[in-house]
Amino acid sequence: MSKETNNRFYLPVLAFLSAFLLWLGWPVKPLAFVLFIGWVPFLLLEKAISEKTAPKRARTFFKYAYLTLLLWNIFTTYWVSYSTLGGGIAAVVFNALFMMMPMMAFFWTKRAAGKTIGYLSLPVYWIAFEQFHLNWDLSWPWLTLGNGFASLPSWVQWYEYTGFLGGSVWVWAVNLLVFLALTSPEKKKSKWLAPVLTFSLPLLLSFFIGSQYQEKGELAEVVVVQPNFDPYKEKFEGGEGYVPFEQQFARMLALSEQQITTNTKFVLWPETSISNGINWEEGFERSPVSYALRDFLNRHPGVELVSGITSARLYPDSTKRSSTARYHEQIGYYDVYNAGLHFKPSGQHEFYHKSKLVPGVEKTPYPGVFKALKMFAIDLGGIAGNMGTQETRAIFQHSLDPKLVGAPVVCYESIYGEYVSEYVRNGASAIFIITNDAWWSDSPGYKQHLAYASLRAIETRRAVARSANTGISGFINQKGELLQKSGWWVPAALRGQIRFNQEQTFYTRHGEFIGHGTQWLALALVVLAIVLRFTRRAANREVSVV
Repeated sequence: MSKETNNRFYLPVLAFLSAFLLWLGWPVKPLAFVLFIGWVPFLLLEKAISEKTAPKRARTFFKYAYLTLLLWNIFTTYWVSYSTLGGGIAAVVFNALFMMMPMMAFFWTKRAAGKTIGYLSLPVYWIAFEQFHLNWDLSWPWLTLGNGFASLPSWVQWYEYTGFLGGSVWVWAVNLLVFLALTSPEKKKSKWLAPVLTFSLPLLLSFFIGSQYQEKGELAEVVVVQPNFDPYKEKFEGGEGYVPFEQQFARMLALSEQQITTNTKFVLWPETSISNGINWEEGFERSPVSYALRDFLNRHPGVELVSGITSARLYPDSTKRSSTARYHEQIGYYDVYNAGLHFKPSGQHEFYHKSKLVPGVEKTPYPGVFKALKMFAIDLGGIAGNMGTQETRAIFQHSLDPKLVGAPVVCYESIYGEYVSEYVRNGASAIFIITNDAWWSDSPGYKQHLAYASLRAIETRRAVARSANTGISGFINQKGELLQKSGWWVPAALRGQIRFNQEQTFYTRHGEFIGHGTQWLALALVVLAIVLRFTRRAANREVSVV
């Protein structure tokens, strides 16, 4: 076989191998250690391309780097297509394309500034991109590298200091050191000391922190309900086999009654549990649902309900409407919310409006650009159309015990570390996740979503009570350990005792300091690369003139 034929297969094999290893190390498989070598084939690929004398090296790198990222996205998040085929295709194609931004920045920086600065720039650009990907309208941070340890929370107890982006730093540091050792001409075994220590020391630190950590806060009983309605057929009006809301409501009441005791403080119902049309927030206390909830809670003194609800708010003054407001000629301007409801036995209630919305389904990202691409919307829960949001993270405090304060995290919001920490900074002493994971069928999607909640528990040292329409409901302690869980696709209710912690972690107080820091470093590196590139061109012109 000729050298050219070998080269023809060498690059695509490296691209496939890197994507395969990154998939193999991803939750929910307990093989996270594979992530520490997952990027090594990719780095070998870049090295082979950069050392070529052939023209159009940047184009070649783009082709094979994109192939790597596209395959990784397909292998790991193919299940999005179970919900919406067009959305699933768009998710993997465009997310891989967005991931090319840090890769191309690395490629050009390495060419302009040399190998040392070039390789140092790669984790900086990547993590700066991960931070950016958390906050723009097309946010889809499912494959943030630090999420890769969600199934092994004992490995990353130090996330209470760094957040999940600290895991991204760890992955890149080990991969780069393994690559440099592998390609080093030295034959000394000592060259492997750096990657071994970089892998081992954070692991040992995590085991030490985990062994010393004691859960804090008041112990209280919570019930989580999983009613298990098929969102495609049973849950929403218009579906084949639609179950009338009155029957859905009755099932949730019955499941709750099975587990409530005299010690129960909160009952959790999942996302959009109360979805009998639109529930107007103005005057909700006079609605039939409100009276039914009051009767239910009055039978159980001391119990309060946190539930998902589809709610709406009118704008009597149209000049004060939000940018997401809808219009109906008989109603006027109004907003629709995928909301959380805190309901008390007295009938008092409060709403939280989900504000990290699913691109394409719950909001149109950059509407002037992407309105025509609505057919590719990703259906990950909630209800369709541009939804209203709110500026601050609301908290739900028990009326009889002010130390029991829940963070009403709605579905997709639970994959955002700094965002969830905002609830805690506002006073939440536990995390309540209400979600509907049935959109993704029996796939890794709902399992990964559950696993990511463990990272939020570690980052904030808050126990998690999780209520899913279906998927997995259960309880996670402050160390990220799953204590109880329901089965898949079965009606269930679980009762558990969790601690409501009032202390704040370093990460809670300071947020994504790693992400913000790398963004400034990335900007400096881009400027440096541009300056060096122009300086080199100027020097070459002077030499040619002489």
